[in-house]
Amino acid sequence: MSNASSKIVFQGEPGANSHIACQEVFPEYEAVPCATFEDAFAEVAEGRAALAMIPIENSVAGRVADIHYLMPTSGLSIIGEYFLPIHHQLVGVRGATLEGLTHIRSHVMALGQCRKLIRKRGVTAVIAADTAGSAREIAALGDATQGALASSLAAEIYGLDILASDVEDEDHNTTRFVILSREPRWVDAGGSGTITTFVFRVRNVPAALYKAMGGFATNGVNMTKLESYQLEGQFFATQFYADIEGHPHDPAVARALDELEYYTREFKILGVYKAASFRESIRETAVEEPSLRHPE
Repeated sequence: MSNASSKIVFQGEPGANSHIACQEVFPEYEAVPCATFEDAFAEVAEGRAALAMIPIENSVAGRVADIHYLMPTSGLSIIGEYFLPIHHQLVGVRGATLEGLTHIRSHVMALGQCRKLIRKRGVTAVIAADTAGSAREIAALGDATQGALASSLAAEIYGLDILASDVEDEDHNTTRFVILSREPRWVDAGGSGTITTFVFRVRNVPAALYKAMGGFATNGVNMTKLESYQLEGQFFATQFYADIEGHPHDPAVARALDELEYYTREFKILGVYKAASFRESIRETAVEEPSLRHPE
């Protein structure tokens, strides 16, 4: 496959977790690496690729930097989501040993997800551009004191030994990806399991955010995520990112969004898409967990 309609781009190098997500969701597409998130967005926006697989948050390390800033101005739409369990392998060159490592390099998110290992080994953490790139770099160095946190796919691609397997701090370590397209592809209204993602800025009036959120409560709309972040380096230019369950054409959601817009200066829907099945499994786990049940 070589035409744009059969390409999906990701940030990083071959073997990155984003590469794995592309393979799992779109095995029929050609997965194309990009040096930066901006490059990946541009490939889709300018028609050189059909889709982008972009990590947006991690269950351990939190929000992926820059994505919330890039999406609203990219001209792209979210058409789907995917949750990938993340398993980090500590890799080294052939013949390297765990005891001989002095440095471990990887993406800042991966380092943050493996703090226990880094502390236990007493090694120096080195921030790199991405996980797979770190694997490539230590393969090129050929230095047995240099390790990397990367995927098993990256270890295979770059001919490295896995010195320790699944070294992430938490076994629930999961990254949520969004799938971006140049054209909006809203799922049909009336179905179940729909997520609507939007960004907004509130008007400069007292209790604007409280009032804007009130419509979701009174209309019974579940908001699964609400995050704020500063714009243009200003303390008082705050934008909010939100995910809700439901479709904008559902009566309850429509009423809630109407009330929201009344109190906002800017409002933009980034996507209306089918919720990943992972969400339902998490919901079932939460219901079954005794400590989370309502006391009888």
